[in-house]
Amino acid sequence: MLRYTSYDIVFQEIPGEVTLAVNLSGCPHRCPGCHSPWLWQDTGEPLNEESLGLLLDQYGEAVSCVCFMGGDADPEAVARLAAFARHRSAHTLKTGWYSGNSQPPPVSLLRHFNYLKTGPYIEQLGGLTSPTTNQRFYAVENGRLTDRTHLFRRISL
Repeated sequence: MLRYTSYDIVFQEIPGEVTLAVNLSGCPHRCPGCHSPWLWQDTGEPLNEESLGLLLDQYGEAVSCVCFMGGDADPEAVARLAAFARHRSAHTLKTGWYSGNSQPPPVSLLRHFNYLKTGPYIEQLGGLTSPTTNQRFYAVENGRLTDRTHLFRRISL
């Protein structure tokens, strides 16, 4: 069962989207230097169709995307909730998944997402804004991954 500890409206996790980011607990990766170590424990409220539906009702058309932050312990449940969110929304709601896995999920799960971030956090390589990061951010288009990691790079003037 997926559990969430918190959620927020964010503008940086998915470039160009106003995103409802849902923080899922029970992360199996436990990356050294992780910015969210409280998500390692299996705590929080159950995240299912009912609780996600309530969150989506609360924000309605104010958000253009819902992003699941974690959930690697149960990828099928994350994909099921992404499919639920996409089909339930009265407007075109996009879906994203921030996964700490190095490899993308199978196409059967990937098809439920518009965006995917993969890769464990490796402190010396940095996160998505670092030019040396191992993490990748993809747009999912027709079952194919298009690398969009460059959208996180900051330009120095």
